[in-house]
Formats: sequence, C-alpha cells, structure tokens
Amino acid sequence: MNLNAKYYFKVKQIIFSLLILSFVSLTACAQTKNIVLGAERTDQYLKLLEGKKVGLVVNQTSMIAETHLVDSLLSSGIEVVKVFAPEHGFRGKLDAGEKVTSGVDPKTKLPIISLYGKHKKPYPEDLADLDVVVFDIQDVGTRFYNYISTMHYVMEACAEQNKMFVVLDRPNPNGMYVEGPVLDHANQSFVGMHPIPVLHGLTVAELASMINGEKWLSNGVKCNLEVVKMEQYTHTTSYELPVKPSPNLPNSQSIQLYPSLCLFEGTPISVGRGTELPFQQIGHPSLKANFTYTFTPISTEGAKYPPFEGQLCYGLDLSNPDQPAGFDLSLLIKMYQAYPDKKTFFNDFFVKLAGVSELEEQIAAGFTKEEIELSWQGKLEEYKNMRASYLLYD
Repeated sequence: MNLNAKYYFKVKQIIFSLLILSFVSLTACAQTKNIVLGAERTDQYLKLLEGKKVGLVVNQTSMIAETHLVDSLLSSGIEVVKVFAPEHGFRGKLDAGEKVTSGVDPKTKLPIISLYGKHKKPYPEDLADLDVVVFDIQDVGTRFYNYISTMHYVMEACAEQNKMFVVLDRPNPNGMYVEGPVLDHANQSFVGMHPIPVLHGLTVAELASMINGEKWLSNGVKCNLEVVKMEQYTHTTSYELPVKPSPNLPNSQSIQLYPSLCLFEGTPISVGRGTELPFQQIGHPSLKANFTYTFTPISTEGAKYPPFEGQLCYGLDLSNPDQPAGFDLSLLIKMYQAYPDKKTFFNDFFVKLAGVSELEEQIAAGFTKEEIELSWQGKLEEYKNMRASYLLYD
C-alpha cells in the first residue's frame, strides 16, 4: 500500500469512528430526552402537597428542565417551609467531607438545614412544622455515594414523627449493573448503610421501597412512603446527567469509573481530585518507575487541599472511553502490586468502602480478580432475588 492509500485509509477509519461515536451519542441523547423524570410529573404529586407544609431534600441536581424544584413548587403555590441539604451543600459546590452549614438561601429566603456532619438525621423539631418531606436528588447508583444514606435518615425521622415522605424518582446512570460485594452489617457506616452490593442496580425510589420493605430503619419502623415513578425509563436506558451530581463527578466517564475508583479513597492512591480529570486518572508520587503518565493536583473549588497537592503523580490516564464499566477490581490489584510499601496501602477507610473485610486480605494474598469475584457470588445472588421484588422498571 503506498503512502497516499495509507493516508486515505486512515482518514476513512477516523471518519467511520466519528460516525459511530456520533450515532452512539445521538442514541444516548434520544434515550435521555424520552425519559420523563418523577419531578416532571407534577400532576402526580402536586395533589399530595397542596395545602401542606413542605420540606425538601434537594441540591443542585433537583431540576425540572431549567427550573429548580424549589422555584417550581413556590411558583405553583406550594408552601415550602424549609430545605434540607446533603453532602456538598444545597448548591453542590462543597468538597467531599467539607462542612455543610445551615443558613438561609439568599434567593428564596428559605432556611437551609444541613444534613451532613454531626446532624445527619433531622431532629424532631426540624420536622415539627412540616406535613410532608420531598426527596429529589440525582444519585449515581453506588452504595458509598451517600445521598442514599441521607435519604435513609430522613425516611427514619419521617417514620418516627409520622410525616409523609415523597420520592421523585430519577435514573440510575449505573442502573444496568448489579455487582460487587454485599456489605456486612459489621461494616455499616454513612458510606454503607445497607446490605447491598457496591452497584445495587436500583433507582432511589426502588431503594426507598427496599429500605421500607426490609425494615432497615431503626427499630423496624416503616415510613409513610409515596413514590413518583419516571416514564420511559428502564435499567438499561442510557442517561446523560444534565447536572453534575457532585464536584468531582463532572461527566459520564467519571460516573462510570466511580464505582471502581472510589475504593482508592481508602488507599494512598490519588483519584485525580484537584485536576481536570477527577475519577478519570489515578496515581501516586512514588510510582515513577512503573508509569510514565503524570498529573499534578492543585487546590480547586470542590477539591480544596487535594491529596498530593502540588506534587507530580505517576499513574494511569483513564479518560479514554474504552475503560471497563461496572465494578472492576483490575485497577485496584494493579496499583497494589505497583505500590512499594504494601503494608501501608490500605487504610481504615478501605473496609468501610468495600463493605467487607476480606477484600483487603484477598488482594494482599494475591487472589486473582476472578477468584475474588467468585467469593461474593452467593450473597450477590441472594441480593438479586430480593431486589427483583422492589423493581419499578424493567
């Protein structure tokens, strides 16, 4: 083949690839547009709120097209009394673990009550002047993404104070996967409150129904739960999030990688906080001998004082779209093998994220990815059988 032929062949390859990517993108976009969110189905829930004093558990993702749910309800004449804010705050700009303070929303003058930090569960006095609480937050479908932990505590408080709890359902962008170890009760924490796998394959409304049905609230209390389903959604539907759910999950690539990369938060490995590619690259200053790809974290909004700020990290670029989806242990095993000090690779947070104590031990003992996955299949199958009875969508 001569140079000109090679050139034109390469151009044809590139054009073909671009056409495929455009088709996939347009298909995903079309699927996204067809979905009718729970929040958009106002005819299904305004009747539950009319004449009631309403509290909202919302953040920056609680949008109906270009309008925030708070503004939509106020303009509809609903008496919104207060807003409860989860991790990252009402506007979703705070860093992971950063303090969320209570205050007043400057636009609506509504009181904002933080549900992050020491005040994770609404106090009885927080609910005393309410009739109903509405939850409308975009989740990403992983056990350790703690908006669902906030939902648990609000459900529990509503059950104890006899308040109605309404969930406006939104898609699970990882909803096609049910994977990973099922959490052991001994490892329960705010980043893992329920005996579910890392990727639980549920929307927030389905999970709320499971929490209620399995009596996971304190003392087995049951919440007066109302669910507003979506239309045109299935668990295999592609969904491009219109608003980033938290500062360090800026796009679909990061959301796809998050289930696997979040476990690195329990190790010395950086997941790219403080860079333009959070949860799309991993590395550490000590891995120069192993990797050539580099990045340097800096302090940014949503990533103040990130690990290894100002230091050159060596590792892997995961921003290309051919990365494995779902829950994949390959990267964790690879970085453990490359890290020079094996004894300090795992910290106390790792078991809380993993939900099981044996994963750390299995990796340290040299188990393969397949051997480790096989060890949790029994409990995973039990979970899948339980999950089936709470599904609202195909």
